[in-house]
Amino acid sequence: MFRPFRIGVSLAAFAVVGFAIVGCDSSPPSPPTPASTPPVVAKEDAHGHKPGAHGGILVSLGRDSYHAEAVFEKNGTVRLYMLGKDEARVQEVEAQELTAYLTPEGSTESDKMTLRPEPQSGDSQGKTSLFTATLPKDLLGKTVQVTINNINIHGERFRIAFTNEGKGSHATAEMPAKKDGDEEQKLFLTPGGLYTAADIVANGNTVPTVKYKGIRASHDDNPKNGDKICPISKTKANPKFTWVIGGKTYEFCCIPCIEEFVVLAKEKPGEVKDPKDYVKN
Repeated sequence: MFRPFRIGVSLAAFAVVGFAIVGCDSSPPSPPTPASTPPVVAKEDAHGHKPGAHGGILVSLGRDSYHAEAVFEKNGTVRLYMLGKDEARVQEVEAQELTAYLTPEGSTESDKMTLRPEPQSGDSQGKTSLFTATLPKDLLGKTVQVTINNINIHGERFRIAFTNEGKGSHATAEMPAKKDGDEEQKLFLTPGGLYTAADIVANGNTVPTVKYKGIRASHDDNPKNGDKICPISKTKANPKFTWVIGGKTYEFCCIPCIEEFVVLAKEKPGEVKDPKDYVKN
């Protein structure tokens, strides 16, 4: 979301990335929606490729509870403007750092980028209506899928996903994150919480990026009743991406979601449900 840039409900143009959200004003923020867990997946379908006030593309969070505008600038700057239910209203949110996972088209590996709060004039103390970051140089000019797994707005957690080609919000939901080197090995090859040594053996004593190398994730964010859903993104689960946790096999939409779920199983085992509970009702 940057000037002469195009952005789809995904991060904007190839050589440039930026996020943008409607300008800032002193209007009171729109009322928060009830808190929810896990994060609500942001959808862009409602807006298609509708441009925002900054020339970016609008992304709907939840059921149009809030909006965001992503803008890509030519120098690689990415701007994410926060908006209310009314897209013309600036939305203040808690000042926080947002981790965005960037996956080049055709890749199963993702990079990450940190969006930092950059309060605009009129934003309250401890609040911000704008986040900025810089796209890694090796991703400039590439089609990139972007996923922000968590953004807190008035105590409610949302997930935002989009691509700079505007292929739909869930083209990126597949790639929340990819652990780096030793961190990835430590996550998947050491037990903890519900994740046991037996699980590690059952998964082939390897990591997802190796086990599923070359397999491209695809997403369907409109699962039908009875379909298995990814425990993290809530999109339709892909039987190609499975992982054993607590002696049970779970299906996911992509590798980053496997990573996030294993972290959950290790750190907050009480929040992990049985595989049969991850079904669209």
